[in-house]
Amino acid sequence: MAKRVVEITAPASVAEALIALAEQNGVDDVFVSHSKEQSEDLARCFVRMVCDTSKVQAISDGAQAAVEKGAVWHLTILPVEGLAGPELKKETPEIVPTKQEKRAEFFARLRGSTAAREEIMLEVTKGAQVNADFLTLVVLSTVVVAVGLLNDNAVAVIGAMVIAPLLGPNLAFAFATALGDRALMVGSMVTNFVGMSLSILLGILVGTLWTGTLDAPELLARTHPSYDSIALAIASGGAAVLSLTTGVSSALVGVMVAVALLPPAVACGILIGGGDMEGASGAALLLAINIVCVNLAAQVVFVWKGVRPRTWYEQKVSKAARLNNLLMWFVLLGILAALLVFLKP
Repeated sequence: MAKRVVEITAPASVAEALIALAEQNGVDDVFVSHSKEQSEDLARCFVRMVCDTSKVQAISDGAQAAVEKGAVWHLTILPVEGLAGPELKKETPEIVPTKQEKRAEFFARLRGSTAAREEIMLEVTKGAQVNADFLTLVVLSTVVVAVGLLNDNAVAVIGAMVIAPLLGPNLAFAFATALGDRALMVGSMVTNFVGMSLSILLGILVGTLWTGTLDAPELLARTHPSYDSIALAIASGGAAVLSLTTGVSSALVGVMVAVALLPPAVACGILIGGGDMEGASGAALLLAINIVCVNLAAQVVFVWKGVRPRTWYEQKVSKAARLNNLLMWFVLLGILAALLVFLKP
């Protein structure tokens, strides 16, 4: 199982509580150091733990609960690339688990290893910000997609899919819904809207200036969505979040190609600019299917992996937001599936 290093800097008064937290969660190793401050108010402690990835969230939540409100503290989570040395022998008393504990352990094994909430937050917020880097990626990838679609260049289209600037805001929105984080929800929605609008507008500009025909197979392939498109988008969205929550970031490259949010957006713009409104409507429907299915699958996986806020009140708020959004995505998916019937040639 993957390992993580958890480093905590906090007031010295909570050192014993952090050590107890480490023992309670059965960490592989723990190291504690104290500062040499004479004043107890200024004294600090440094706690370093090595543990399984699945235990990081419990340690993080326990550390936040142990530190007094208003105190200055810091928690850092680091990946472990390799381990050496003898395995520590843990002397644990034999305890017969209750039915409730057995049930909890069963569902924990069923969910598998999940990265800490803080790790996922750091990862998804990168793609939910409208800045120069994001806008540049959207413009460049749109140009690559447009060239690939108009010239029937599948390699160029796949290259733009790997860049995938529009996948990040959708994953961030699903994660924000799981936590009930309104600020991240709004930020990811704005980022998604800006990215989609920019890619479609650039597509319209390209379609208006294009003097050739709009019959390239790569372009026309985005104008005929089907029920296969729904299955592909759901599977890809689920795989994207699964790779995110388990820390297998290398799998995201393949997922980016499969999700493919940018090509239908650019195809829609090109066909609008070229005056083919029927083809543009098909590309727009494919884009809508991909967005809805990615968000729906992402939220389902977040629920399955047990991603939720720390406190009871935050969990209550996020549960309501999560249920409302799941219902909304299911309804939208039903509407889009019905539209496929009317757009069949």
